[in-house]
Amino acid sequence: MLNVLRVHLPSDIPIVGCELTPYVLLRRPDKTVTTDDVLETAPLDGHFLRYKWYRVQNDKKVAVCSVHPSEQATLQCLGCLKGKIPVSKSYHCSPKCFSDAWQHHRALHDRAASAVNENGNEEEEVFGRFNNSGPGSINTSLSSSASSANLSNGSATVYPTTVTQRNGGETWFEVGRSKTYTPSADDIGHVLKFECVVVDAETKLTVGHTNTILTSRVIPAPSPIPRQLIPVDGMGSLDIDGRITSSGTFTVLSYNILSDSYASNDLYNYCPSWALSWPYRRQNLLREIVGYRADIICLQEVQSDHYDEFFAPELDKHGYYGLYKKKTNEVYNGNITTIDGCATFFRRDRFSHVKKYEVEFNKAAQSLTDAMIPTTQKKTALNRLVKDNVALIVVLEAKVNNQPVDNPGKRQLLCVANTHVNVHQELKDVKLWQVHTLLKGLEKIAISADIPMLVCGDFNSVPGSAPHALLAMGKVDPSHPDLAVDPLNILRPHSKLVHQLPLVSAYSSFARTVGLGYEQHKRRLDSSTNEPLFTKVTRDFIGSLDYIFYTADSLVVESLLELLDEESLRKDTALPSPEWSSDHTALLAEFRCCKSISRR
Repeated sequence: MLNVLRVHLPSDIPIVGCELTPYVLLRRPDKTVTTDDVLETAPLDGHFLRYKWYRVQNDKKVAVCSVHPSEQATLQCLGCLKGKIPVSKSYHCSPKCFSDAWQHHRALHDRAASAVNENGNEEEEVFGRFNNSGPGSINTSLSSSASSANLSNGSATVYPTTVTQRNGGETWFEVGRSKTYTPSADDIGHVLKFECVVVDAETKLTVGHTNTILTSRVIPAPSPIPRQLIPVDGMGSLDIDGRITSSGTFTVLSYNILSDSYASNDLYNYCPSWALSWPYRRQNLLREIVGYRADIICLQEVQSDHYDEFFAPELDKHGYYGLYKKKTNEVYNGNITTIDGCATFFRRDRFSHVKKYEVEFNKAAQSLTDAMIPTTQKKTALNRLVKDNVALIVVLEAKVNNQPVDNPGKRQLLCVANTHVNVHQELKDVKLWQVHTLLKGLEKIAISADIPMLVCGDFNSVPGSAPHALLAMGKVDPSHPDLAVDPLNILRPHSKLVHQLPLVSAYSSFARTVGLGYEQHKRRLDSSTNEPLFTKVTRDFIGSLDYIFYTADSLVVESLLELLDEESLRKDTALPSPEWSSDHTALLAEFRCCKSISRR
């Protein structure tokens, strides 16, 4: 008959909003072993599996530490309650925890106070729901009522609860009857129990032993302070009278989300295993991405199976249409379904898809070696150049209500390039060649159509490097040290390393903006390059690798997503962390189309 051999959960710590999928190992009647489900609608040899989830509720309420969510809270900052900061952020597990986190915690108070000064009250959309409370600094005796407010969080029960057992001060409530379960806010602070048992399909009676798992206490999903969109003087030193801008703006997000295949515990051992798990990260990433409400989304390191099974269907629910280009697999030797690539999404109500171009640098490498490299060196050349990197170029058309005011009848097109350049730092020639190849392709599109362009992605090149210089300056100085690495002579003559696209980095607009309110944002820029100090933070590396470039003769920057400060990220050592689920940070810019009078 059907037997359950083993039941376990991939992660011991359940998190609100993150689906729990137990691993159930079965032995079939023919003695073969499987993890396939056996449903009541399709019994096997007259038997099926029945699942149940329970929540155990103690008479004593439990709150969870905001810094160490696997720990029970023992004190509460009443200043948070007075400042109407989300109540979940007010809890700490010890005085030392509160003291160690004070620098970051104080920023919550300052920000809440600033919001009151500027707006008169906090916006529920930004900060969520709060509970009012009296003044004070720390409450070391958590009352049942304070704890209860946090645990309920105003959310409705997701499953009709049934009291199934009461033992001393504990009551078990049935909360689910499927194999998977997604903890809700009602579960915070409580232990969950999963039951799996074989049932006779005819009699509906259980057969054999009931397999059970107890989880740790459910913790809330960590929620970082929302990043604000900061208006900037995108015109900089350009002549504002020489341009006519359109009435509509649009936003563009670029984000390397860290593929699960690269997110190893060895590489990121400072990140708690539950926060590094894909079931948690995917929900946290989706929550972050959707929260930005971007009109166009450029993602890198999106696994092909994750695009098909998660990002495409989930973002479709939020009104996005997606296009995807996975990396080629001439070098990659892992599971073909987990190879990553670039995904570009856009809002269906703002844009329509006109055309897609796929750039495979492997094909360009083959053409290059056929044309330039002697036969005896071709294998060596291909080994160096073939790295599976790709770019996805999408041409979009703005919907009618986003037309330029100077010519309502003319189609407003937009070209968006999304790429992930080779990561290996010693292959400086390959990085520069890939960027140059992409720009030459974009130049051909620009010649064929008068079209604004965006070039987004992870270029794996720091500010001041040759690839960055080519993008930002349109050329590379022949004396640039990166050009010394060119064993195949593919970068010669150096005079060919140019392009005619008027590209400008969106985040350099912070440096061109004046005013007291912009000083903190300028401090997060590298003063020599006007790029962010970092877009990637790990224990061993901090620096900028990601950019949003735009054609400055046809687009104007209106606002930018504020940059994060290193201190707030270092409280968790580095990225990824429970709050931020990639080792990169997201970049977002708001643009407006414009036309130079001379070009009309």
